[in-house]
Amino acid sequence: MADEITFSIDGNDGSTDEVTLPGTLLDLLAESGEEPRAEVVGDLAMFSCAERIHSAVHHTQGEPDDDLAAAEEATMALFEERFGATFGEMTGHQH
Repeated sequence: MADEITFSIDGNDGSTDEVTLPGTLLDLLAESGEEPRAEVVGDLAMFSCAERIHSAVHHTQGEPDDDLAAAEEATMALFEERFGATFGEMTGHQH
């Protein structure tokens, strides 16, 4: 692809990864049309993680353990800090 961009991910635990995405896709997903591509990828990562933890806590059988519930609470606080709205407000999916 002509317009690919690779992002490096560095964890504070020393782990690393890379992800390559089409730049045109990131431009399409940019809210203002001028949002930096790295910010778009960061938003996607946060949104994906919030969806996954929400599903694990609210849409699986049984009650979540305390660690999982605490991880959801922390994730949702970080989500709201990043986006200025709750996960429920942004998705229309509230419990």
